[in-house]
Amino acid sequence: MGNNNYIPWSKPHFWGNENKYVQDALNSSWISSGEYLNKLESSFAKLFDKRYVLLTSSGTTALHLTYLSLGFNEGDEIIIPGFAFMTAANIALQMKLKPVFAEVDPGTWCLSVSSIEKNITPKTKAIVPIHTYGNVCQMDEIMQLAKRHNLIVIEDCSEALFSKHNHQYCGTFGHVSCFSFQAIKTITTGEGGLVVTDNEEIYQKMKLYHSHGLRERGTYHHELPGYNFRLTNIQAALGLAQFEKMENIIQERKRIFQQYRHFFSNLNGVELQQLHPAVDPVWWAFAMKLHESAFPLGRDGVIQELKDEGIETRPGFVASSLLKIYEQHSLPVCEALSSQIISLPSYTELNNEEVEMICQKFKKLIQD
Repeated sequence: MGNNNYIPWSKPHFWGNENKYVQDALNSSWISSGEYLNKLESSFAKLFDKRYVLLTSSGTTALHLTYLSLGFNEGDEIIIPGFAFMTAANIALQMKLKPVFAEVDPGTWCLSVSSIEKNITPKTKAIVPIHTYGNVCQMDEIMQLAKRHNLIVIEDCSEALFSKHNHQYCGTFGHVSCFSFQAIKTITTGEGGLVVTDNEEIYQKMKLYHSHGLRERGTYHHELPGYNFRLTNIQAALGLAQFEKMENIIQERKRIFQQYRHFFSNLNGVELQQLHPAVDPVWWAFAMKLHESAFPLGRDGVIQELKDEGIETRPGFVASSLLKIYEQHSLPVCEALSSQIISLPSYTELNNEEVEMICQKFKKLIQD
């Protein structure tokens, strides 16, 4: 297969107004702060029905800003799933907090409520549910558990923008929620993120940390040792153009994933990520678990075979218990998922014929 037919794992798609809005931001000379930031924040506030939203320079800084604003102290514990992208854990380490890793559900691959409860100690301050691949954690149960133990819930929605649980957007359950607009996320600003909350005290603290500890731009009275976590007006212009195509994005992602799920749902040796009936996902990435009996090459062998065919795929996340940067612990479910999960191309520009071709190439690798 030649380079012209190469199918990447992901790539951004632009819907029409991106060039216009970015050029308008450039022409306005408001390239750092500006109206596109206000418009994009207002759009998300309305969508989520939240009092306070704040755009950030990345999903990572959204989480960092949240931790800082909640006033965690050295040694405080934060419960995080052991199978996920590890931003929440890494920021915890940077701040000398202790990430405590909980198991995930073997079917949904999302944070297990029973495992959360087992890991709560007097030092626990927060729970960070991560909505993996666009699936949504059991937020009703998690919020009830957090209330019983007086814990903060920080939703990491980096992979699940527009997904719902019981007809409610993910990111509207937690005390604070964080999103990512990185280049290959559901909506992109190149790099960027968002924090949402209804808590005024937390929001006011966030605003200070967000911009050097200054309550007003153009002054030099630092109220606390803040950072620069700001998004630019140019990036917000790109994001607003993407946000305006929200329904198109949802429709195209559902099209691709319905086609994948239809093909793979009864295929030998393949196990799909499970959904609770209350979840309406907008998938960020399509992933599935491979059984060794059907794939003697192993997951990594399958990745290489598809690469040779011009199809880029990705492995699952590496379990926290397999990473030396964290304190030693054991999470058998997370570890098994780490070695078995493969993620297929799933960007909105992918057409039905390409999805079908990917499926057929994959099927040829199954050994009965």
